[in-house]
Parts: sequence; structure tokens; C-alpha cells
Amino acid sequence: MSRLLVGPFNRVEGDLDIALEVENNRVTSAKVNSTLYRGFEQILIGKRAIDALVYTPRICGICSISQSIACARALADLSNITITANGERSHNLLLANESLTDLLTHFYLFFMPDFARDIYREKSWYDATKKRFKAVEGEATKTVLPARAKFLHVMGVMAGRWPHTLCIQPGGSSKAISRHERLRLLATLADFRSFLENTLFGDNLDNINAIQSISDFEHWLNQEDYTQSDLRWFMHLSRDLELSTFGCTDSKLLSYGNFTEDNASLIKRGIWTPANGLQNLPLDKITEDISHSWMDGDAKKALHPTVGATDVSLQSSEKPDAYSWCKAPRLDGDVFETGALARAVISGNPLFNELIHSQGANVNTRVIARLLELAKIVPEMQRWATELDITEPYCNNRPMLADGQGVGLTEAARGSLGHWIEVKDNHISRYQIIAPTTWNFSPRDINNKPGALEKSLEGAPVQNGEKDPVSVQHIVRSFDPCMVCTVH
Repeated sequence: MSRLLVGPFNRVEGDLDIALEVENNRVTSAKVNSTLYRGFEQILIGKRAIDALVYTPRICGICSISQSIACARALADLSNITITANGERSHNLLLANESLTDLLTHFYLFFMPDFARDIYREKSWYDATKKRFKAVEGEATKTVLPARAKFLHVMGVMAGRWPHTLCIQPGGSSKAISRHERLRLLATLADFRSFLENTLFGDNLDNINAIQSISDFEHWLNQEDYTQSDLRWFMHLSRDLELSTFGCTDSKLLSYGNFTEDNASLIKRGIWTPANGLQNLPLDKITEDISHSWMDGDAKKALHPTVGATDVSLQSSEKPDAYSWCKAPRLDGDVFETGALARAVISGNPLFNELIHSQGANVNTRVIARLLELAKIVPEMQRWATELDITEPYCNNRPMLADGQGVGLTEAARGSLGHWIEVKDNHISRYQIIAPTTWNFSPRDINNKPGALEKSLEGAPVQNGEKDPVSVQHIVRSFDPCMVCTVH
């Protein structure tokens, strides 16, 4: 058996190291190390409750809207504030703009460049793939970056700035939209939809959203050459490299739900397991284990966020089993994966229900889920923008309560994000956050059960002489990690 340390990873938000044990050219065990502690949960203690809206977006520059939404929902829950209809649409548009930008960026700039590595130079598709997707230099970059920049004009119109906007409030948005601005939104969304239809999918989004089964998907893929669209291109590579065998977890999935309208959610809340299928999400069963984290506290007792704490251990010698700044979130003691695949399965998408039963959670299904989420949400964004009512209020400015507890749940691009707040005399006495990558990249727990990524790396092939195994890169990037959120 040999040991291999992979890291620091490039094209990853934040700092990440992974220690691998390798035997017979296969990974037998992995330990994921979130290396840079940041401490936002402690920073928030003693601050005024409303000031959390200033601090929490700064947890991350990529998903700051998601952090703002979770914080605003926690404050609204604490003070029983009802959001206005326009505020709800505004939150949906902002969150979708940020999340879809992330999904697009991940695919083109983080994930696909690994197929331009020299290790694949003997493949028949290598030269064309390198020309299109090589990091920085590829043809795709020249079209994707301008499309991304134009799409983010939605953020400029709706929020005034990104990241770290202050327009998101518990009762809605402080930024009202004029009739002229609504027309700009619709034009921007039409342009982005055109880019997706011409480049990523090579087809109308209505046709993509009509795909209901694996046979439908296979039929659609085979209608054109793989170079006709970037989704077909990915699927060609995935089939050839058998990416459906890479990065398999136990396929236990979690979603908090998202994009609310009139007390209903477009993305559903729940959990899914192979044994029991779709079930309700028992929020009271969420805990964080610190047995393998550099945290002080009772390592034998996992705590719910409403009673949990984040106290840093500076005596690493006192916890010889610890190897990460990340805690280990568990649901009823079990490991769950979160992200676009979980959202698709739990929301009842028939294609992904079939895929999860036939393939499980793996590199292939995670990437397909991200791309098809783009197709699903853009038409909804067009509808939300159309339904913005310039004659109605955008925010319910009800005052905050001086004491209480609240929870704010949302879906960021990478998965389920939760904020738990406790306020006493108008000031924060406890603030706990569990980010999507905290779920996916958690260390082991008291029972030595590996986190989702650690489990998915078991069995990954390592070719002779590889110091930076390409299979490990594919698996890690299939989760689209955000390490700065993980070590908030």
C-alpha cells in the first residue's frame, strides 16, 4: 500500500488537500482536509441580529446571494416576517442568476478542462476536446465568458452589485424594479437562453425539458454528432471513459427545496434513499460531529445546530484523529449527498429517477443534473421577471424581534445550505451554518464513517506514476467544491 497526497487543487474555490491510500492501482481510503479555517460563526457572536445580512454574504464571493437568502430566511423565521410576492420573485431571480452562473462556470472552466490533459492524448477525441475546452486557451472560454458576463446583468439590475449585495431583506428586496428595468431583465434572459440553446444544448430548451427518460435522452443524443453541442460532447467523453463508474456514493440524497412561490417550492424539500425512496426531511435529526475535526467540545456527542458551537482546538496533539477544519454533518447519523442531482431526484424529475435507480450518484449523473438544471430554471426566470408587479411593494419592513431563534434553509448551486440563529436582547448569541460542501466533503464521524466525497473516491483508478490522478480530479470536481464555505 502507498500513500498519496493530492493538493492543493487548482480550479477549486478555496484550499483543499486529499490524502489517499492506494493499493493495486486503486484508492482504498481517502481523507479530505479543508485546510483554511475562517470562523464566521464566531465573528457573528455579539453582533446585532440585522448585521448578519452584512457579514454572511462575505462567507463566499461565488455564492454570496445564497448566504444572504439563508440569512434573511433565518431572520424572517425568527421574527415571523412574511415576504412580499415581489420580494419572493426578486429573491428567486437573484438566487437563480447566481446559481446558474455557477453551474455554467463549473462545467466550462472547472470541469471540462481536465479532459484536455495529456494523459488522454491517445484518445480519438483528444485534439478536438483540447482545442475547445483547454483551460484559458480553449475556444469555449471565448464564448462562455461574455455570455456569463451578460447574464450577470440580471444581478446589476436586481441588486445593484455582486457579490455582497445588501438589497436582500427578511421581508423581500430593498431594490424595486421599474418598467424599463423589467424590459432589460427580459432581454438579458432571452440572450442567455439563446446562448444555451445554440452552444450548450444545440436545441430549444423546451425540447430539453421534454426529455423524460433514459431512452428519450439517448434518442436526443444520437440525433446529432457529439461536436454539435457541449452537452453531447460531455456525454461522448463520459461514455468513452465510463464516468458512470467513477465517484459512486451510497446515493443517499438531501435537498432543502428552493424557489418558493405562494408557500410552494419549485425545487422540493426532502431526502431520498435507495432503500426507502422519497421521504420527508426530519430537520431535528441534523447534527454535526466533531470527532475528526480540529474543534473543541465533546467528540463523542454530535449536536444539532440549535445547540452546537464552533470552538477551535489549538492543541492538535489532543485530537490525534482530527484532520480537517470541517465538521461532519449527519442526518439521523447517516451520510447524505447534496447538489443538483439530489434536487432533480427529490423534485421528481422522471429522467433522474430512472438514472438514480440504474446508475446511482456518480460523476456522470452529477454533471448531467447540473446542465439540465440550467435548462429547467431559465424559463422560470423569464416567468418571474414577467410577473414582477411594479405597482406592488417589494419588501415587508416589519421590525425584528429582540429575542428568539430562527432557521433559514435554501439550495445554493452546490446543494443544501442552512443557517441557524439565536438572538438575545437584539444581539446574536449563537449562529451555526452548514454549507453544501460541508455535507459533501465532511471528514469521518465517531463511527469512522467517511463523508460523501471520501466514500466516492474509494475504488478510483490511479495509473502508474500519477501524482495528480485524473480520476480523482474528475470525482472531486463532480461535486463542484467550495472550500471557503466549508470552513466558514
